[in-house]
Amino acid sequence: QVQLVESGGDLVQAGGSLRLSCAASGNIFSVRDMGWYRQAPGKQRELVAIITSGGRKNYADSVKGRFTISRDNAKNTVYLQMNSLKPEDTAAYYCAAHTLSRLYWGQGTQVTVSS
Repeated sequence: QVQLVESGGDLVQAGGSLRLSCAASGNIFSVRDMGWYRQAPGKQRELVAIITSGGRKNYADSVKGRFTISRDNAKNTVYLQMNSLKPEDTAAYYCAAHTLSRLYWGQGTQVTVSS
């Protein structure tokens, strides 16, 4: 089992920045890729950014150049730095840990961007 706890969500004005954190615990040695997903009301959950165990990163087109995912293996924590936030970034953001057998989810943290 892997447990994930997100933090850092908040209400911010358009153009502002936030940093989300996701602390992993439990059977972390089974974790390969880690990612951030988001889900806005009435919409499907979508991938925002993912980082592999080797440090390779991929981003959704909508956040490229504004968001940065990073990983501190010593702290078992993954971060999402979000800059130049837009109202359309408003969503519940979920951390995910990919293992060979399944995907683990955190409880989510709310990001609200006001115009």
